[in-house]
Formats: sequence, C-alpha cells, structure tokens
Amino acid sequence: MNQDISQIKVGIVGGGQLGKMMVLEGKKMGIYFVVLDPNADCPAASIVDELIVGDFYDPLKIKKLAEKCDVITYEFEHINAEVLIDLQKSGHKIYPSPHTLMKIQDKAYQKQFLQSNDIPVANFEVIDSLDDLNRAVETFGVPLLLKSCRGGYDGKGNYLIKSHDEIEEAYKALGEGVWKLMVEEFVPFTKEISVVVGRGISGDLEVFPLCENLHENNILKMTIFPARVNDIVATKAKELAFKTMEVLEGVGVFCIEMFVTEEEDVLVNEIAPRTHNSGHYTIEGCSISQFGQHIRSILELPLGKVQLNRAGVMINILGEANYRGKAKLVGAKEALALPQVFLHYYGKITTSPYRKVGHVTILGDTIDEAFERAEIVKNTIKVIGEEVI
Repeated sequence: MNQDISQIKVGIVGGGQLGKMMVLEGKKMGIYFVVLDPNADCPAASIVDELIVGDFYDPLKIKKLAEKCDVITYEFEHINAEVLIDLQKSGHKIYPSPHTLMKIQDKAYQKQFLQSNDIPVANFEVIDSLDDLNRAVETFGVPLLLKSCRGGYDGKGNYLIKSHDEIEEAYKALGEGVWKLMVEEFVPFTKEISVVVGRGISGDLEVFPLCENLHENNILKMTIFPARVNDIVATKAKELAFKTMEVLEGVGVFCIEMFVTEEEDVLVNEIAPRTHNSGHYTIEGCSISQFGQHIRSILELPLGKVQLNRAGVMINILGEANYRGKAKLVGAKEALALPQVFLHYYGKITTSPYRKVGHVTILGDTIDEAFERAEIVKNTIKVIGEEVI
C-alpha cells in the first residue's frame, strides 16, 4: 500500500472497547476510521470519523462499510464472514482474511484444522445428540467440557460437566442440539498463557512477551506479564504461535491461548484472530501496543520491534455483582494516586454484573511490586449502576 497513510480510510467491524483502542492508536498517525456497530452509543462512537449503525451480519451495512474504506478489519470474530469473502473476491482488502476467520469461527473446525497441521490440542469430538454426549463422557470421563462450536466467549456457550448427573442439564443448557456442539477433554493445566503475535502481509512476525492469565467464572480477571514460565515452556509456546500463524496465513495481531501441563507440554486452546483482552498490557507494558502492531500489519507498514518496558499486571474492571443500569465509576482518584497505575475506562453507558467496562495496568520493578499495588486497585475501583439487584 503506497498511498499516504494519513489519507487511508480503515473500516472496523465493531466499535466496542477493542475497536475504540484501535482508533485511538491509529489517530496518532492521522488515519480516518469508519466503524460498523449495532449501538449508536458504542465506546468508539465519540472518537470515530464515521459510524454506521447496523448489525454485524447485515450484508447491506457491511457492503456500505466496504464502499467507504480502503481496508477492513474487525474487533470481534462473530460476524458475517460469508459477506466478507464475497467482498474480498471483488477486490476489497480485508485483514485478517475472512477465509482465516471462517476457520476460527467454528471451534470444532478450528481444532480439526490445528490437529491436521500437527499443532497439539486437547482431545475433542463433535456431538450430534444426547447419546453422543453420554458416549463421550464414557470415553473421556469427567470433568469434561461441553462447548457450542460457534458464538461463545467469556464462558458463554461452555459447560463444564463435573459428574454424570450433569450430562442432561449441560445438553439442555447449550440448546439440546439446536446448535452444533463439541466436547473437549479437560486439561489439568498448571497455567493458562497467551501469546499475542503480529504477522505482516509479507509474512514477517513479531511476538509479544508471553503473558499468564487468571480466570474467575470463565472471565479473565488478571493478566501477569511476563508469564511465570521457564525458558523451555516459553520457547515451545512461541514456536507454536509462529507455526499457527503460518498455517493460518494470518495477517494482523492474533491471540493464541494455550494450556501448560505439569509435564511442561503446551497445547493450543483457542485462537482469537484479533487484538485481545489479555494483550491490553502492551499499551503501557511494551515498546508498541497490540493495537499499533495490528494497524501496521494491515496497512503493510513495518512491524514494530517488541520490547518489554516493565513487568506488571493487568486487571479487568467488571460491573459489580449487585448493580445494573447507568454506569458510574468510583475510586479512580484513589487508585491513580498510586505510582505506575494506568486506567482505561471504556465509556460503556450501562453496567451489569461482571460486564467488562475497563481495565487497569499496573507496572513495577518486579511482578510482586505490581501485585501489591494491584490488590489496592482491585479493592478501590468499582463500577456500580443506578439499580440495585
């Protein structure tokens, strides 16, 4: 792409927190952004150049976005890949490729694709009936993870079956076969890690420092960077990430989530073909953020050399359990009085229990130092709503 980057129009399918942070990064280079989102008051609405209000699966709205832009990307994988494929065939530049997106949208197909390319994953099976699920429990034992093949995130669309008594309940909870389902053998992992990696159109690669993820109720609560793993595990994870990006022919920033076992094996769990919550630490923690790297990737600019600035932790700000309605942030003044604390509040109008509404990155000379401040921040910053439930 040889045109002046300040004259390029980038379209983003999705104006949530990831889209907003991408726009903020791109505005440093004078890039013009058009966003498609179902909500007129989405987080990116206040800073984007143009906003198209429409559903992520609406062919006419997606085509309208394409007509306005030189390059299209997306912040969210649950979108109309078929329309994007048609647009790509007609000459529109779309990164990551919608063909790559389609491989990832179906979790069972994603696992089959990875397995066929000798990338280690947990054992799995596609489930077509309750009888299939009963047989899978006999094969794999419990605990066993039942998943919707499409559409799940933050634990939605997942059910961890802990006993035989939960089989029918799990099957009903995930639609009783209305949607395609799969089971995945439970991996007794010691750590969950993420590898955030950028790949350019020419195939050049840059990897961010491995990060370690702590979840609660299937929602990411904390990311620790760098991950507390040894060199053997780190090397395996990076090699797996590079191989995954190459076989997918990924362009842009991807997040590859992995399990580390007691035997120091590394298995790929899931792939996000986009910037990711666990990569938010890169904004202050690294020499270039995941958002800046993504923009460089899709615009055929040289990838930034990645260096870790300092160690630290990132914690998600979630809506308090007993509130919903118009969101109110409290405790920011006290938290920001601490050194090396960086608040990112997404500007979502409403809150509900455990909804992601922001994050805080805390840097330190050591991870332990960052942990100490993080504990204070967690007990200080809250997001409440106008209605108590």
